[in-house]
Amino acid sequence: MAETTIIKLNAQEREADKNPRQLRAAGFVPATVYGKGMESKNIQVNAHEFEMATRNEREATIELTVGKEKFNVVIQEMQINYSTNQVLNIEFKLA
Repeated sequence: MAETTIIKLNAQEREADKNPRQLRAAGFVPATVYGKGMESKNIQVNAHEFEMATRNEREATIELTVGKEKFNVVIQEMQINYSTNQVLNIEFKLA
């Protein structure tokens, strides 16, 4: 039986006045956290931290800290610009 890898990652609530292009230009990736029994939450993740944390473990469980809240999530879907290899958007689902 394989061990489950847990990656710790910090995030912030997404600023409502910034569009996704502005977030990416500032070094963040727009993301959403959702799951059964909760309203979806729009967040932003530091692009460099996300890449470093998930470089070899895209299937791992992620302990996502948003302010004082913690969520155990998995990556449900990720949009990537394949010509630049830039992560454009991430959907996290509660594990």
